Amino acid sequence: MIDVTFSGHTHGGQFGFSNPDYQWSPIKYAYREWAGLYQEKHQSLYVNVGFGYLDYPSRVGILPEITIFHLKSKV
Repeated sequence: MIDVTFSGHTHGGQFGFSNPDYQWSPIKYAYREWAGLYQEKHQSLYVNVGFGYLDYPSRVGILPEITIFHLKSKV
């Protein structure tokens, strides 16, 4: 069983709308999971929107993100 996996980020498309109740970005049409926490059965996936940018040097509505995980042993 895999307890945790860390992998990449999407930049959130660098354009969109995000608040605690709703988020949208055109990147959602390219990636089903593009920002935040997703859970399916006993598995969890957290997708970070990243800190920098890709192609054009700006972001609109999708703020840069640094995520800190606090891991605890199951034992």
